Amino acid sequence: MIAKLTGLFDSSGRDWLVIDVSGVGYMVYVSGRTLSNLPLEGQKFSLLIETIIRNEQPQLCGFLDEVDRRWFRLLIGVQGVGAKVALAILSALSPEDIGNAILFQDKTLISRAEGVGPKLATRIVSELKDKTIGMENLQAFQNVTNASAQSSVQEVISVLINLGYARHEAAKAVALIAAELGDQTDTETLIRHSLKKLGQVTNG
Repeated sequence: MIAKLTGLFDSSGRDWLVIDVSGVGYMVYVSGRTLSNLPLEGQKFSLLIETIIRNEQPQLCGFLDEVDRRWFRLLIGVQGVGAKVALAILSALSPEDIGNAILFQDKTLISRAEGVGPKLATRIVSELKDKTIGMENLQAFQNVTNASAQSSVQEVISVLINLGYARHEAAKAVALIAAELGDQTDTETLIRHSLKKLGQVTNG
């Protein structure tokens, strides 16, 4: 089982690359974000590898870091999500965005990925909700447990988006503030503190 490849960047296509390891070229399927962070041709680099068996043939999927590989493993565990769709999600969304989408059950955000329709997006955010605790940005929400508090969080995120903040920025700020202040925080307080948090990020 191949876990990692280190070699020279040889060539690439829409969703794949060839890495030359001591004269042997390995075709590895990757996300668009991985492709955009490749070194120049002929330069040495490493990829973490996940081997998928498709039609009785091994298919190598590559990742520049462990976070992407962990998300890939979680995604392909969802019924209807194969390697191609999982890589499409990792192409369209950062790990932070995926985490926020699952955290706030935002199927619209997941639907941005090619090949992900509303039904599959709903399944992804639903099935992964309890499997992603501990992934980045999700720990911030652990203290917000009751339905009322989660409803307030959703409302505040919508307000911040309407004010012009990006969805992932709003979701991250609100999750952090909600976790700090606890379940009993009212919507107005949550908005005020989230705006302060976003202002700190912007000014920083």
